[in-house]
Amino acid sequence: MYERQYPKKRYQKTLSFLQKHIPPNETILDLGVENPFTHIMREHGYSVDNTGGEDLDLDLSSIQASDASVVTAFEIFEHLLAPFNVLKEIKAGKLVASVPLRLWFSTAYQSRTDEWDRHFHEFEAWQFDWLLRKTGWDIIDSQQWAHPVNKIGIRPLLRQFTPRYYIVYAERSAL
Repeated sequence: MYERQYPKKRYQKTLSFLQKHIPPNETILDLGVENPFTHIMREHGYSVDNTGGEDLDLDLSSIQASDASVVTAFEIFEHLLAPFNVLKEIKAGKLVASVPLRLWFSTAYQSRTDEWDRHFHEFEAWQFDWLLRKTGWDIIDSQQWAHPVNKIGIRPLLRQFTPRYYIVYAERSAL
């Protein structure tokens, strides 16, 4: 996906948020296949395992088998038909997750060539918060940011100041 370049600003903001809440001595299960951000987390001292590329809508075994203390999910839940099921199955007590926000001036992202690179959901912040609360998570901190693109036009102009990403740190609710 990021053969030539990766989203530097998003990765910097994500790493900063992760470091604010998760010390490097915690073990992390990162939902999704190994990717450039996995390597960035490891370079900053985190012990990270990834899921193996299985369809998390259908196969939750890697989540159920994990004994990691933290689960990270960076731009994963928008690809799932049922993120509720994944969030309910997480045994870890801490979650750091980010999602792209729904943009009123743009339709949901869909790759025409890669079926895995499509968004079933693009959340509004309140929707993601509700999903987390309904699956037993207390949101401790959150942040939103815009992601400008270097193009000319009305939509690129709107992307200069319209929040595109939403990240949360949540802890499992006490039962």
